[in-house]
Amino acid sequence: MAQCARSAKNHFLAMAAPTHSLVFTVRRGKPELIAPAKPTPYEFKQLSDIDDQETLRCQIPVIQFYRHDPSMQGRDPVKVIREALAQTLVFYYPFAGRLREGPGRKLVVECTGEGAVFIEADADVTLEQFGDALRPPFPCLEELLFELPGSGRILHCPLLLIQVTRLKCGGFIFGLRFNHTMCDAAGLVQFMTAVGELARGAGAPSVLPVWQRHLLNARDPTCLTCTHREFDEVIETKGGTITPLEDMAIRSFFFGRTEVSAIRRFVPHHLSQSTTAFEVIIACLWRCRTIALQFDSNEEVRMMSVVNAHKKFNPPLPSGYYGNVIAYPAAVTTAGKLCENTNLGYALELVRKAKKEVNEEYLRSVADLMVIRGRPVLTVVGTFLVSDNTLAGYGKVDFGWGKPAYGGPAECLVCSIPRMGSFYIPCKNSKGEEGIAVGICLPVPAMEIFVKELDFFLKNMPESGKKSTFNASKL
Repeated sequence: MAQCARSAKNHFLAMAAPTHSLVFTVRRGKPELIAPAKPTPYEFKQLSDIDDQETLRCQIPVIQFYRHDPSMQGRDPVKVIREALAQTLVFYYPFAGRLREGPGRKLVVECTGEGAVFIEADADVTLEQFGDALRPPFPCLEELLFELPGSGRILHCPLLLIQVTRLKCGGFIFGLRFNHTMCDAAGLVQFMTAVGELARGAGAPSVLPVWQRHLLNARDPTCLTCTHREFDEVIETKGGTITPLEDMAIRSFFFGRTEVSAIRRFVPHHLSQSTTAFEVIIACLWRCRTIALQFDSNEEVRMMSVVNAHKKFNPPLPSGYYGNVIAYPAAVTTAGKLCENTNLGYALELVRKAKKEVNEEYLRSVADLMVIRGRPVLTVVGTFLVSDNTLAGYGKVDFGWGKPAYGGPAECLVCSIPRMGSFYIPCKNSKGEEGIAVGICLPVPAMEIFVKELDFFLKNMPESGKKSTFNASKL
């Protein structure tokens, strides 16, 4: 049993996601391993060279909030999901295995059938008490998705941890943590959708899983055919890496139609009709964040956006393929060029150019690079990384209680690289307006500058030739 309230570990400033004084008790049952409902093959399955890159060796938490549904009266979500999970693992049996590491740090799944961790829980709180604007950071997340000691490693550990928490109102919370080397967001949603289908009575998933990870292995012989600035070896600079672990501010900013329209005023006319909301927001945040961190004008800065490349292959990857098919193309420039004026055209064109570089050949070149350079990590120095989860499909997963009130990442920051990585999360504000929430983590003094820069874009009209105050003062 645990009683919890909002942690005060970090500073949460004005305009952040709603803070909670919510206090409630969570009672958890003993964690159990849910094995496949039927015998499954014992075998070893290699991950692809895209799957087992160093950056993906992390655990990602996801959370879904479901309302009470009178038509499901008498049905227990814990029992329904537990049984559906066991049935789904018959089809997705690698998720019931354990990761091992072979020569060259190559990852392989030993399909042992041991199962996924499942935790039953109850909380004396209603969904309504979480407030109207459901988005990270959530109160008591550590209790709604319990960190079972020893289960969070990459090797020799369960690949899934699931907690289903009943609420007083009849709703429930579905929390899941997954090993990112096994799948990307699209692959995870495919798996969760299968659990939902079986929970609603289907005999098999509508989309059967396909392994075939060899399709994204390095070529023989390997051949780098693309430039991969996301893996540059860069010497750490004074402002390039955010190192403080204390006195950090975490903010979740909401961008609805009004906010996006305000930022679009700073987009050149020839780009305004062809740019997406994602691109407009990311260009603005990249610039504001760079100014906030007070780089020297000649320092290199880079923006990486996680690109889903499932549709970039010809012929297409098999339907049901659930491995990682993502890339991290980098837009690179100097801080001075990025921030020298308030026009967002330069940043936008860099962002769009980087995203357009990703195609089938780009992914194959990344796979080759992993083998040639021994699975390097992404460049951290001067980097702002954003993962767009707005189209992943979390909000459509239905276990029988309808679509979730919120579905998506449980945290607003990418947990493998928390101080440089942010999620784009679809959500609603307290007025019910649909939009996007973006998490930002910065040292407190830098966050104050960031807010002022962002306020400029949201509250002011662009002025022709307006110069930035970039580097006018140092922290």
